Amino acid sequence: MEPDGDAARLGLGRAARTLPPRLLLLPLLPLLLGRGLRVVAAASSSGAAAEDSSAMEELATEKEAEESHRQDSVSLLTFILLLTLTILTIWLFKHRRVRFLHETGLAMIYGLIVGVILRYGTPATSGHDKSLSCTQEDRAFSTLLVNVSGKFFEYTLKGEISPGKINSVEQNDMLRKVTFDPEVFFNILLPPIIFHAGYSLKKRHFFRNLGSILAYAFLGTAVSCFIIGNLMYGVVKLMKIVGQLSDKFYYTDCLFFGAIISATDPVTVLAIFNELHADVDLYALLFGESVLNDAVAIVLSSSIVAYQPAGLNTHAFDAAAFFKSVGIFLGIFSGSFTMGAVTGVVTALVTKFTKLHCFPLLETALFFLMSWSTFLLAEACGFTGVVAVLFCGITQAHYTYNNLSVESRSRTKQLFEVLHFLAENFIFSYMGLALFTFQKHVFSPVFIIGAFVAIFLGRAAHVYPLSFFLNLGRRHKIGWNFQHMMMFSGLRGAMAFALAIRDTASYARQMMFTTTLLIVFFTVWIVGGGTTPMLSWLNIRVGVDPDQDPPPSNDSFQVLQGDGPDSAGGNRTKQESAWLFRLWYSFDHNYLKPILTHSGPPLTTTLPACCGLLARCLTSPQVYDNQEPLREEDSDFILTEGDLTLTYGDSTVTANGSSGSHTASTSLEGSRRTKSSSEEVLERDLGMGDQKVSSRGTRLVFPLEDNA
Repeated sequence: MEPDGDAARLGLGRAARTLPPRLLLLPLLPLLLGRGLRVVAAASSSGAAAEDSSAMEELATEKEAEESHRQDSVSLLTFILLLTLTILTIWLFKHRRVRFLHETGLAMIYGLIVGVILRYGTPATSGHDKSLSCTQEDRAFSTLLVNVSGKFFEYTLKGEISPGKINSVEQNDMLRKVTFDPEVFFNILLPPIIFHAGYSLKKRHFFRNLGSILAYAFLGTAVSCFIIGNLMYGVVKLMKIVGQLSDKFYYTDCLFFGAIISATDPVTVLAIFNELHADVDLYALLFGESVLNDAVAIVLSSSIVAYQPAGLNTHAFDAAAFFKSVGIFLGIFSGSFTMGAVTGVVTALVTKFTKLHCFPLLETALFFLMSWSTFLLAEACGFTGVVAVLFCGITQAHYTYNNLSVESRSRTKQLFEVLHFLAENFIFSYMGLALFTFQKHVFSPVFIIGAFVAIFLGRAAHVYPLSFFLNLGRRHKIGWNFQHMMMFSGLRGAMAFALAIRDTASYARQMMFTTTLLIVFFTVWIVGGGTTPMLSWLNIRVGVDPDQDPPPSNDSFQVLQGDGPDSAGGNRTKQESAWLFRLWYSFDHNYLKPILTHSGPPLTTTLPACCGLLARCLTSPQVYDNQEPLREEDSDFILTEGDLTLTYGDSTVTANGSSGSHTASTSLEGSRRTKSSSEEVLERDLGMGDQKVSSRGTRLVFPLEDNA
């Protein structure tokens, strides 16, 4: 037999194969080592190549991260420069007394210019390699892990792309960077805007018109929503007939559009009103409606989204689903209101029972964080942060503000005013930018024209019928010039835009967003620019002191014969019209103010004797040191000091001693009774007491500023 294998190649014969295995391996050692060295060398070379490849990938990743960081800086710098340019132009306009264009309109114009430059002046900087098909999956995933040659990469969902636009997907990284996540608007930009509205609320004029404001904000917004929604559903049906509707558009989508576009934001009109000192009641009606209207619109839109009928057709009318949506609306609104008020009360207690006023910086920081956290807390609990932060601002202004130090009062006012200004102008700048940088626009001329007509009709149905019914119960009527101005002032702004951009996944929502953007442009530029001429044309008072009461007129007075049979009934009517506010004022003055602030009467005088220990613990020492009656700016939101007016012939004598052109001898005999200090303060603030008219023929005249 021939030697076999390596033994034969090494010259070993048959005898060698009889050696022990250990000795046999010795001659084979050089061969095995040689082969091992070749294997190790091959492995080493492949490992070095892998390390080089990994190093190159890491280097490329670092470069991409640096480039992304640079683009983020450039995008933020772009908006900062836009705001800077807007501020300088605002100063120039104020210096030249130019009122035809508001600062928000300027911000939108500058945003449009920058959007055009970014859209058509910057080259594409990235591309898409290929599209992967996942035909076996029946839904989209928010996060996707992709295995590429044994390495896993994470991808996040950006949104749906229609098949016809796959090849036109944006390949400019810069345009992607300036397209913000919609949650940025809701969680960062909206809270200071809404909080400032509640914190800076002029409570006196707001509460004097509270009934009308609530009617316009709640009932009016609901009426406007359903009118616009139904009209737009007819427009959608027309688009389907003429072949301009390329995808699904349901009735609930039309109602959702009616809800978001019913959110008015007359920021331009109110700014001009404030600058010209227009009529305070008209300002209160417009401002109060816009503040509460935003809250109603966002809760109403959430309720429409939650509308889910049972059965296969999820867009058909279902009574059970409808009432469930109504319940959701009431639950969300009441829960958000409660959460905002409770947060304000907690902040008031913290600032009262601690000595944070000794450290104004810490006090301001705590106030800021507690106020902002209200929005996030409500959103995290499933409520609406807009409603919560609005009523938190009102509560903070009414209670917590009284506990702050002088420095913190000034700081908080200025802080939220600056944040409100920057956030609002940032949003309007982004609106102009989004017209060219947003990649999911759906322009439909029929839908856009129909939306303008529907908004006009919805606003008219909102203002005129409600004003008619409100005037039936108001003594100080809402005149036709006020109604026309309210009709004209139905601008759309930041809230409508934020609600529209929050969801642009479907074809219907994309069309809504594009139309909303154009409506905001038109109303801010055209309607806002015509505010000053409209004030002049409608003969609305300007240059009015905010603390001045409306002038007497035939419509604003109720004349009662002092000694006639209707005198007692008229006085009773007057007190009944204010009973709700009197009840709240008494409760607030006697209990809430002493508990939450350093003002008001001591709780030992208002609580029962059995609660003496609790009253002493909750009453601030400052209350005992300063026994002055409570002085608050909104104490006369029902009646003012001069509300009680005595007239005899052509002469007029008010309760504060002022008289008309002729003198008259008129005497008042006040019947004094034993009353609590809070009742005396209330009657003094309301300008009312137990007063009797002793002269026959004397007329008792009440200016009726407490507009229902």
